[in-house]
Amino acid sequence: MYTVIRLGSRESALAVKQAEIIKGLLEKEAPGIKAEIVTMKTAGDRILDKSLEKIGGKGLFVKELDHALAEGRIDLAVHSLKDMPMEEREDLPVLLYSRREDPRDALLLKKGLGGLPESPVIGTSSRRRTLQMEALYPGCTFRGIRGNVQTRMRRLETEGYDGTILAAAGLKRLGLEREIFRYFSVEEMVPAAGQGILAVQGRQGETYEWMERLDCPQSRAAAQAERQFIRAVDGGCTSPCAAYARVNGNELKLDGLYFDEKTGQYVKGSVCTDMAHAVHAGEKLAQELMRRI
Repeated sequence: MYTVIRLGSRESALAVKQAEIIKGLLEKEAPGIKAEIVTMKTAGDRILDKSLEKIGGKGLFVKELDHALAEGRIDLAVHSLKDMPMEEREDLPVLLYSRREDPRDALLLKKGLGGLPESPVIGTSSRRRTLQMEALYPGCTFRGIRGNVQTRMRRLETEGYDGTILAAAGLKRLGLEREIFRYFSVEEMVPAAGQGILAVQGRQGETYEWMERLDCPQSRAAAQAERQFIRAVDGGCTSPCAAYARVNGNELKLDGLYFDEKTGQYVKGSVCTDMAHAVHAGEKLAQELMRRI
Protein backbone atom coordinates (compact mmCIF):
# COMPACT_ATOMS: atom_id res chain seq x y z
CA MET A 1 0.00 0.00 0.00
CA TYR A 2 1.50 3.29 -1.13
CA THR A 3 1.21 6.78 0.32
CA VAL A 4 0.70 9.12 -2.64
CA ILE A 5 2.59 12.43 -2.52
CA ARG A 6 1.59 15.12 -5.03
CA LEU A 7 4.60 17.14 -6.20
CA GLY A 8 3.77 20.59 -7.58
CA SER A 9 5.89 21.87 -10.47
CA ARG A 10 5.92 24.50 -13.17
CA GLU A 11 5.06 22.89 -16.50
CA SER A 12 8.25 23.65 -18.48
CA ALA A 13 10.36 20.68 -19.56
CA LEU A 14 13.12 21.68 -17.15
CA ALA A 15 10.76 22.12 -14.20
CA VAL A 16 9.21 18.69 -14.86
CA LYS A 17 12.67 17.11 -15.13
CA GLN A 18 13.55 18.68 -11.77
CA ALA A 19 10.34 17.37 -10.23
CA GLU A 20 11.22 13.93 -11.63
CA ILE A 21 14.59 14.12 -9.87
CA ILE A 22 12.83 14.72 -6.54
CA LYS A 23 10.22 12.04 -7.34
CA GLY A 24 13.01 9.52 -7.95
CA LEU A 25 14.76 10.52 -4.72
CA LEU A 26 11.55 10.21 -2.70
CA GLU A 27 10.56 6.84 -4.12
CA LYS A 28 14.08 5.43 -3.70
CA GLU A 29 14.80 6.69 -0.20
CA ALA A 30 11.32 6.66 1.36
CA PRO A 31 9.78 3.18 1.02
CA GLY A 32 6.02 3.23 0.67
CA ILE A 33 5.96 6.64 -1.05
CA LYS A 34 4.53 7.02 -4.55
CA ALA A 35 4.98 10.48 -6.04
CA GLU A 36 2.77 12.10 -8.67
CA ILE A 37 3.75 15.32 -10.48
CA VAL A 38 1.11 18.05 -10.76
CA THR A 39 2.08 20.82 -13.20
CA MET A 40 0.84 24.37 -13.52
CA LYS A 41 1.74 27.46 -15.52
CA THR A 42 2.85 30.42 -13.42
CA ALA A 43 2.47 34.12 -14.20
CA GLY A 44 6.24 34.26 -14.77
CA ASP A 45 5.87 31.61 -17.48
CA ARG A 46 2.92 33.33 -19.15
CA ILE A 47 4.25 36.88 -19.38
CA LEU A 48 7.34 36.73 -21.61
CA ASP A 49 7.28 40.12 -23.33
CA LYS A 50 8.28 42.12 -20.23
CA SER A 51 11.26 41.95 -17.88
CA LEU A 52 10.75 40.42 -14.43
CA GLU A 53 11.61 43.82 -12.97
CA LYS A 54 8.50 45.30 -14.60
CA ILE A 55 6.03 42.53 -13.77
CA GLY A 56 6.76 41.74 -10.14
CA GLY A 57 9.97 39.75 -9.85
CA LYS A 58 10.76 36.14 -9.04
CA GLY A 59 7.68 35.69 -6.89
CA LEU A 60 5.72 35.27 -10.12
CA PHE A 61 7.36 31.86 -10.56
CA VAL A 62 6.17 30.54 -7.20
CA LYS A 63 2.85 32.25 -6.43
CA GLU A 64 0.59 29.63 -8.03
CA LEU A 65 2.55 26.78 -6.42
CA ASP A 66 2.39 28.54 -3.04
CA HIS A 67 -1.40 28.83 -3.33
CA ALA A 68 -1.78 25.17 -4.35
CA LEU A 69 0.43 24.04 -1.47
CA ALA A 70 -1.32 26.22 1.13
CA GLU A 71 -4.75 25.02 -0.07
CA GLY A 72 -3.76 21.33 0.01
CA ARG A 73 -4.05 20.76 -3.76
CA ILE A 74 -0.44 19.55 -3.73
CA ASP A 75 1.64 18.08 -0.89
CA LEU A 76 5.07 19.44 -1.83
CA ALA A 77 6.35 22.06 -4.26
CA VAL A 78 9.60 21.70 -6.21
CA HIS A 79 11.50 24.85 -7.18
CA SER A 80 14.82 25.95 -8.60
CA LEU A 81 16.12 27.70 -5.49
CA LYS A 82 17.40 30.63 -7.53
CA ASP A 83 13.81 31.39 -8.61
CA MET A 84 12.51 31.65 -5.06
CA PRO A 85 12.10 35.07 -3.41
CA MET A 86 14.62 35.75 -0.65
CA GLU A 87 11.87 36.24 1.92
CA GLU A 88 10.60 32.77 2.83
CA ARG A 89 7.13 32.00 4.14
CA GLU A 90 7.03 30.48 7.63
CA ASP A 91 3.90 28.52 6.77
CA LEU A 92 5.59 26.96 3.71
CA PRO A 93 9.09 26.00 4.89
CA VAL A 94 11.82 24.54 2.68
CA LEU A 95 12.12 20.93 3.82
CA LEU A 96 15.02 19.80 1.73
CA TYR A 97 17.76 21.08 -0.53
CA SER A 98 19.01 18.76 -3.26
CA ARG A 99 22.61 17.91 -4.02
CA ARG A 100 23.86 20.77 -6.14
CA GLU A 101 24.19 20.40 -9.90
CA ASP A 102 26.86 22.42 -11.78
CA PRO A 103 26.48 26.01 -10.47
CA ARG A 104 28.19 27.74 -13.40
CA ASP A 105 26.71 29.88 -16.16
CA ALA A 106 27.31 28.81 -19.75
CA LEU A 107 27.54 30.58 -23.11
CA LEU A 108 25.62 29.24 -26.10
CA LEU A 109 26.30 30.51 -29.61
CA LYS A 110 24.08 30.76 -32.64
CA LYS A 111 24.61 27.72 -34.87
CA GLY A 112 27.43 28.19 -37.35
CA LEU A 113 29.49 30.49 -35.13
CA GLY A 114 32.89 29.28 -33.97
CA GLY A 115 33.21 32.08 -31.45
CA LEU A 116 31.72 35.43 -30.58
CA PRO A 117 32.02 37.97 -33.42
CA GLU A 118 33.21 41.52 -32.86
CA SER A 119 30.51 43.55 -31.07
CA PRO A 120 28.25 40.52 -30.47
CA VAL A 121 24.57 40.70 -29.56
CA ILE A 122 23.97 38.69 -26.37
CA GLY A 123 20.49 37.64 -25.33
CA THR A 124 19.96 37.94 -21.59
CA SER A 125 17.45 39.61 -19.30
CA SER A 126 19.74 39.18 -16.28
CA ARG A 127 21.48 42.28 -14.96
CA ARG A 128 23.85 39.98 -13.05
CA ARG A 129 24.98 38.28 -16.25
CA THR A 130 25.11 41.52 -18.23
CA LEU A 131 27.34 43.22 -15.65
CA GLN A 132 29.86 40.37 -15.56
CA MET A 133 29.72 39.62 -19.29
CA GLU A 134 30.61 43.25 -20.06
CA ALA A 135 33.82 42.85 -18.05
CA LEU A 136 34.73 39.62 -19.88
CA TYR A 137 33.72 40.69 -23.40
CA PRO A 138 33.79 44.49 -23.74
CA GLY A 139 31.80 45.66 -26.76
CA CYS A 140 28.83 43.34 -26.28
CA THR A 141 25.32 44.60 -26.95
CA PHE A 142 22.64 43.11 -24.73
CA ARG A 143 19.02 42.44 -25.65
CA GLY A 144 16.35 40.96 -23.40
CA ILE A 145 15.37 37.34 -23.88
CA ARG A 146 12.96 35.40 -21.69
CA GLY A 147 11.24 32.03 -21.76
CA ASN A 148 12.16 28.46 -20.88
CA VAL A 149 15.40 26.85 -22.06
CA GLN A 150 13.97 25.57 -25.34
CA THR A 151 12.31 28.93 -26.09
CA ARG A 152 15.56 30.82 -25.55
CA MET A 153 17.49 28.39 -27.71
CA ARG A 154 14.92 28.79 -30.49
CA ARG A 155 14.99 32.58 -30.21
CA LEU A 156 18.80 32.49 -30.36
CA GLU A 157 18.52 31.02 -33.86
CA THR A 158 15.73 33.22 -35.19
CA GLU A 159 15.87 36.68 -33.60
CA GLY A 160 19.29 38.13 -34.39
CA TYR A 161 21.28 37.10 -31.32
CA ASP A 162 24.87 35.85 -31.52
CA GLY A 163 24.82 34.18 -28.12
CA THR A 164 22.90 33.70 -24.91
CA ILE A 165 23.80 32.75 -21.34
CA LEU A 166 22.01 29.97 -19.44
CA ALA A 167 22.58 28.05 -16.23
CA ALA A 168 24.69 24.95 -16.85
CA ALA A 169 22.56 23.04 -14.33
CA GLY A 170 19.41 23.31 -16.43
CA LEU A 171 21.18 22.40 -19.65
CA LYS A 172 22.75 19.34 -18.03
CA ARG A 173 19.47 18.19 -16.50
CA LEU A 174 17.90 18.38 -19.96
CA GLY A 175 20.83 16.56 -21.60
CA LEU A 176 21.77 19.65 -23.62
CA GLU A 177 25.34 20.18 -22.41
CA ARG A 178 26.59 19.54 -25.97
CA GLU A 179 25.10 22.94 -26.89
CA ILE A 180 27.48 24.76 -24.53
CA PHE A 181 30.28 26.75 -26.22
CA ARG A 182 32.04 27.63 -22.97
CA TYR A 183 31.51 27.62 -19.23
CA PHE A 184 32.18 30.68 -17.09
CA SER A 185 34.06 29.90 -13.90
CA VAL A 186 32.33 30.98 -10.69
CA GLU A 187 35.10 33.58 -10.32
CA GLU A 188 34.46 35.03 -13.81
CA MET A 189 30.70 35.10 -13.34
CA VAL A 190 29.44 34.73 -9.78
CA PRO A 191 26.24 32.64 -10.04
CA ALA A 192 22.79 33.61 -8.82
CA ALA A 193 22.23 32.64 -5.19
CA GLY A 194 20.97 29.05 -5.11
CA GLN A 195 21.85 28.26 -8.74
CA GLY A 196 21.96 24.49 -9.29
CA ILE A 197 20.06 23.62 -6.08
CA LEU A 198 16.49 22.32 -5.98
CA ALA A 199 14.32 23.28 -3.02
CA VAL A 200 11.28 21.34 -1.82
CA GLN A 201 8.62 23.18 0.18
CA GLY A 202 6.01 21.67 2.46
CA ARG A 203 3.42 22.91 4.94
CA GLN A 204 4.26 23.97 8.48
CA GLY A 205 2.91 21.65 11.16
CA GLU A 206 2.83 18.53 9.00
CA THR A 207 5.11 15.56 9.64
CA TYR A 208 7.71 14.68 7.01
CA GLU A 209 9.85 12.21 8.94
CA TRP A 210 11.49 10.92 5.76
CA MET A 211 12.55 14.41 4.61
CA GLU A 212 15.49 14.90 6.96
CA ARG A 213 17.49 12.04 5.53
CA LEU A 214 16.94 13.30 1.96
CA ASP A 215 18.27 16.79 2.73
CA CYS A 216 21.81 17.65 1.55
CA PRO A 217 23.60 19.42 4.44
CA GLN A 218 26.19 21.00 2.13
CA SER A 219 23.50 22.47 -0.12
CA ARG A 220 21.53 23.70 2.90
CA ALA A 221 24.58 25.51 4.28
CA ALA A 222 25.43 26.99 0.86
CA ALA A 223 21.83 28.13 0.40
CA GLN A 224 21.74 29.76 3.82
CA ALA A 225 25.00 31.66 3.23
CA GLU A 226 24.13 32.80 -0.30
CA ARG A 227 20.60 33.87 0.45
CA GLN A 228 21.60 35.70 3.64
CA PHE A 229 24.21 37.63 1.64
CA ILE A 230 21.55 38.73 -0.86
CA ARG A 231 19.15 39.68 1.93
CA ALA A 232 21.85 41.64 3.78
CA VAL A 233 22.82 43.72 0.73
CA ASP A 234 19.13 44.24 0.03
CA GLY A 235 19.52 42.60 -3.37
CA GLY A 236 15.99 42.43 -4.75
CA CYS A 237 14.75 39.97 -7.35
CA THR A 238 16.30 41.91 -10.24
CA SER A 239 19.50 43.04 -8.50
CA PRO A 240 22.84 42.02 -10.06
CA CYS A 241 24.10 41.04 -6.58
CA ALA A 242 25.22 37.42 -6.56
CA ALA A 243 26.64 34.78 -4.23
CA TYR A 244 28.13 31.30 -4.41
CA ALA A 245 29.26 29.09 -1.52
CA ARG A 246 31.27 25.89 -1.75
CA VAL A 247 31.65 23.44 1.12
CA ASN A 248 34.78 21.35 1.64
CA GLY A 249 34.55 19.16 4.71
CA ASN A 250 33.34 21.53 7.42
CA GLU A 251 34.75 24.64 5.73
CA LEU A 252 32.52 26.97 3.75
CA LYS A 253 33.89 29.55 1.30
CA LEU A 254 31.45 32.22 0.17
CA ASP A 255 32.07 34.39 -2.89
CA GLY A 256 29.88 37.44 -3.37
CA LEU A 257 29.26 40.30 -5.78
CA TYR A 258 27.81 43.53 -4.43
CA PHE A 259 26.46 46.16 -6.82
CA ASP A 260 25.76 49.69 -5.59
CA GLU A 261 22.64 50.98 -7.35
CA LYS A 262 23.54 54.62 -6.58
CA THR A 263 27.06 54.63 -7.99
CA GLY A 264 26.79 51.84 -10.58
CA GLN A 265 29.96 50.29 -9.16
CA TYR A 266 30.42 46.69 -8.08
CA VAL A 267 32.92 44.77 -6.02
CA LYS A 268 33.64 41.07 -5.49
CA GLY A 269 35.03 39.35 -2.41
CA SER A 270 35.02 36.16 -0.37
CA VAL A 271 35.03 34.88 3.19
CA CYS A 272 35.77 31.49 4.75
CA THR A 273 34.11 30.09 7.84
CA ASP A 274 32.84 26.90 9.45
CA MET A 275 29.84 25.36 7.69
CA ALA A 276 27.83 25.72 10.92
CA HIS A 277 28.12 29.52 10.63
CA ALA A 278 26.71 29.78 7.10
CA VAL A 279 24.18 32.53 7.84
CA HIS A 280 26.82 34.60 9.63
CA ALA A 281 29.13 34.22 6.61
CA GLY A 282 26.52 35.78 4.38
CA GLU A 283 26.04 38.67 6.78
CA LYS A 284 29.78 39.20 7.28
CA LEU A 285 30.66 39.25 3.57
CA ALA A 286 27.78 41.62 2.82
CA GLN A 287 29.01 44.12 5.42
CA GLU A 288 32.60 43.86 4.14
CA LEU A 289 31.69 44.48 0.50
CA MET A 290 29.28 47.32 1.26
CA ARG A 291 32.08 49.09 3.18
CA ARG A 292 34.36 48.86 0.13
CA ILE A 293 32.19 51.07 -2.09
